[in-house]
Amino acid sequence: MQSTTTYGGAGAAPITHPASGARNINARDGEIHPADIAVGVVIGRASEYFEFFVYAIASVLVFPAVFFPWADRLEATLYSFIVFSFAFIARPIGTVVFMAIQNRFSREVKLTIALFVMGTSTVVISFLPSYDRIGMLSIVILSLMRIGQGVAQGGSWDGLPSLLALSAPEHKRGWYAMLGQLAAPIGFLIAAGLFAYLLTNLSQDDFLVWGWRFPFFCAFMINIVALFARLRLVSTSEYSRLLDAHELDPAPVGELVKSQGSNIAIGALAALASYALFHLVTVFPLSWIQLYDTRPMDEFLHVQMWGAGLAVLAILASGYIADKVGRRTTLGTLAALIGLFALAVPSLMDGGITGQNTFILVGFVLLGLSYGQAAGAVTANFKQQYRYTGAALTSDLAWLVGAAFAPLVALGLSAHFGLGYVSLYLLSGAVGSLAALSLNRALEIRD
Repeated sequence: MQSTTTYGGAGAAPITHPASGARNINARDGEIHPADIAVGVVIGRASEYFEFFVYAIASVLVFPAVFFPWADRLEATLYSFIVFSFAFIARPIGTVVFMAIQNRFSREVKLTIALFVMGTSTVVISFLPSYDRIGMLSIVILSLMRIGQGVAQGGSWDGLPSLLALSAPEHKRGWYAMLGQLAAPIGFLIAAGLFAYLLTNLSQDDFLVWGWRFPFFCAFMINIVALFARLRLVSTSEYSRLLDAHELDPAPVGELVKSQGSNIAIGALAALASYALFHLVTVFPLSWIQLYDTRPMDEFLHVQMWGAGLAVLAILASGYIADKVGRRTTLGTLAALIGLFALAVPSLMDGGITGQNTFILVGFVLLGLSYGQAAGAVTANFKQQYRYTGAALTSDLAWLVGAAFAPLVALGLSAHFGLGYVSLYLLSGAVGSLAALSLNRALEIRD
């Protein structure tokens, strides 16, 4: 029989515990359903992607002018993209460090520290003075805060995506795998909409002085709410029992690499085409239009928002398709289609407004169909006792290899050698995915 405590006098409403706590929100008679886990996955990832795209868009529209005013426009954007990549380099380091913190203390302590590091890094960026005010120190602080964001992203791994993959019904694994991926286009849609609104309603001077800081404040507040929501989920006894039952606890990194090193490499490369395309339809086109076209940036952001909406529908479709034909077949087919799409990059990006819009809309559809099942490539191969740490590190390496340097490489190649080299870059990602998937027999079996 549950106990109650009454405060504030005889007429006050009773406070019931412990069944009225967080555990009762997400558990039905002590049982956790896949849909309940999916809620935690979507909440956590949506906040991460929103903050991710706030920084990514600012790397094109803001940081070259604010922190690199001494360089020409191209060089300033390339410098900005170098700093952008720091988070992806730091992310695996953050995963390893925070896994040790979890082993030493608890999952809750780990997530709390990650919340503090992420929030601090984002707030400092939002208040950071420009290069004109404090010189090179502004670039140093921006770089350190970007590293802090990457470390915190590694530390925010809570195991819920792996738990969702293990708990999903066998005939709906593709459907549940895509749920967390919905957060990517949704995060971009909100971030792009916010920047488009600011560009439309503020003067250029106001936007560069103070307007760009507002999205970072929003990202900070959303991340606090989302991380506390995730903390509330994973701290319940029902979730703890389910995580323990699936052996979703940190494994020694050295032992993991020795035992599962090939699976880490295969998992990181299997979705390479998707991760490369990720930044080639979001960040790179923004930089190209900013530098080499006269289109208003708010107008182009609106086109990308339409693309993100199509990507949401494509991700939903990927779940249905993968459950019909298998995740490995879906990823392989999409890698081949992305390879074909890569060949059209020069003609579309140089094809005026119609060509550019086609590149964005078709690219987002392909991204949604492929990225919707990219998570399946991350978690399927590992032995159960290595899945928690293995999935985290594989995801980190997939981002590092496939996406971290994509805007930098694509803009650098296209500016110096032509858009044809962007085609080769994206095509190499497609070939890498097909090669990895040909070795990834365990994924085919688990389908």
